[in-house]
Amino acid sequence: MNPPSPHIPTSPSTRHAMGDVSAVSVVLVGCGAPLKSMGWYHATQLLHKDSNISARLDFIVEPWFMSEAGLDSPGGADFAEFRKDLEATEGIQFFSRVEDVPPVVDGVKRLAIISARTSDNPSLFASCLGIGCHAIFLEKPGAPSVAELDLMKTKANEFGASVFMGFNKNVSKYVSKTRAYAESHPGTNVTFLHNNNYCESGLNECFERNAEGMLKNMAIHELALAVSFYGVAADNIASVVADKDFSRCLTLKGPSGNVFTDFGKIKFTITTKDGYKVSIAADRCGGNDSVGIVTDGDGNELMTRIAMPDDEDSASITNAKERISGAMPYFYVQSPDYQTLKQRVANAVSKDNREPAEGVATIDVAVETLKVAEYLTPILIEQLKL
Repeated sequence: MNPPSPHIPTSPSTRHAMGDVSAVSVVLVGCGAPLKSMGWYHATQLLHKDSNISARLDFIVEPWFMSEAGLDSPGGADFAEFRKDLEATEGIQFFSRVEDVPPVVDGVKRLAIISARTSDNPSLFASCLGIGCHAIFLEKPGAPSVAELDLMKTKANEFGASVFMGFNKNVSKYVSKTRAYAESHPGTNVTFLHNNNYCESGLNECFERNAEGMLKNMAIHELALAVSFYGVAADNIASVVADKDFSRCLTLKGPSGNVFTDFGKIKFTITTKDGYKVSIAADRCGGNDSVGIVTDGDGNELMTRIAMPDDEDSASITNAKERISGAMPYFYVQSPDYQTLKQRVANAVSKDNREPAEGVATIDVAVETLKVAEYLTPILIEQLKL
């Protein structure tokens, strides 16, 4: 028997009538390729009937695949089928430019979810403010540089729009459990380990596609935890020490022929001027989970490692795989956390667009996290060269 189509959820969605002003109206910007892009996965979660996300997906903006060049590129045909399905079955409107999205209806709360290339985010962000978005859910790291992200923050304040960040691990169970254990055992050290399942031969493509670098891309989630919960800030770091036995800094030629230097894997410990300490590890080829580790002063692990996903999430992950087969594995693993994020953001926006969402990182956290990533990257590269 053939698997279900990957282009739309196989379960009925909970679409609201277009005149229902009580629901948050979503503009998804940067859908990307079905099965491969985070924007596409955001769409599938918004449309799934059991998501409990109090928002409706009304508009999708996809600049690349709706261009002539993008349509003929890899993934273009899959996107075209995805678009055709959703236009016919869900009444969702597709556009190549944010500016073409219809004006917001009086009384409707409009939320933009931006999941595009990092380099495109600043201009897309400004366009979303221009079409009356009351709030923006911005995928990490938000912008290529601190200066650009800081300017985006200023613009959002001028428009009175809230900005929520897609740092899903800030609401992960394994993080809260790890922190709780460490807090009940003073003098311990916490390590947050993030694994991806790239193969070694695919690292050159990975380095080019994520050219902002591992600390601004993969490990940005763990840096956000350090900023959110451990008092880490760029001007408050007393020291950072790389674990050379764990880490690998590589220079690889990408598919375009350009050369990129980045970490295949990295582990380091940050000590703040206030005396707080936290360790972060990330491995591009390490598997498909994220782990919390608590050790004593001698490096001995004091508890069973707490992982994401855990047994409680296994059923939802299995359901996601059955509903949509063939997607990137990390979508399934992170599915419960991304669902929680969108639930909390939608609830906050529906009540008051200036209301904080429980546990969700703000753009202030993102700005400081990006500062830390920019500060640490050259230091760690230099340490690993020695």
